[in-house]
Amino acid sequence: MTHESAASETLSARQQAIVPIAAFAATGDIDRLSAALDEGLDAGLTVSDTREILVQIYAYAGFPRSLNALGALMKVLESRKGRGLQDAAGQAPSRAIPKGDALLAAGTANQTRLAGGPVRGPVFDFAPAIDEYIKTHVFGDIFERDNLDWQSRELATVAVLSALPGVESQLQAHMRISMNIGISAIQLDQLGQALADRVDVEAARRAHDALERQLASA
Repeated sequence: MTHESAASETLSARQQAIVPIAAFAATGDIDRLSAALDEGLDAGLTVSDTREILVQIYAYAGFPRSLNALGALMKVLESRKGRGLQDAAGQAPSRAIPKGDALLAAGTANQTRLAGGPVRGPVFDFAPAIDEYIKTHVFGDIFERDNLDWQSRELATVAVLSALPGVESQLQAHMRISMNIGISAIQLDQLGQALADRVDVEAARRAHDALERQLASA
């Protein structure tokens, strides 16, 4: 699977399904998450897709939210199996994740490619450990996994950060990253509309404001 695909004018049904799944997982709304998972599997998400989305969100919303969301997915899959539905398994990661210095190098390269240039800042000088953790773990361990494309990962990340108040700077960074890897402004506007329609108007407002700032800066 390639890291990115050509931007189109609309989000696919599969891509739209990622938005409420990630948002409800981040806020811990298990009942609405379960419904969104059911709808997402109907829309073409594989078991691997949904599981990977819920694993990744721990980097942005914490392990407890991720673990609870994965438990909800297990229950949804069991329920669907009981109804006679056979969900596509999807693919597992096809390459080994590097270790040690090679992981730091891979994560740094991924972060630079996603961000459009090297990522630096006073907070990373003040706390070098967090810089290394982000490079090796978030952009290394997670973004090196090729069973979910980078655009899907960024749609999930933007949805998570839109759903969480108080993380506007991180949302802004990932709005920029999303556009760097070929997600169009039209598609990001549709992400915001999906948040408004299916999640929460405040989450939609945060996404809209971040998109407007990104477009203005560009």
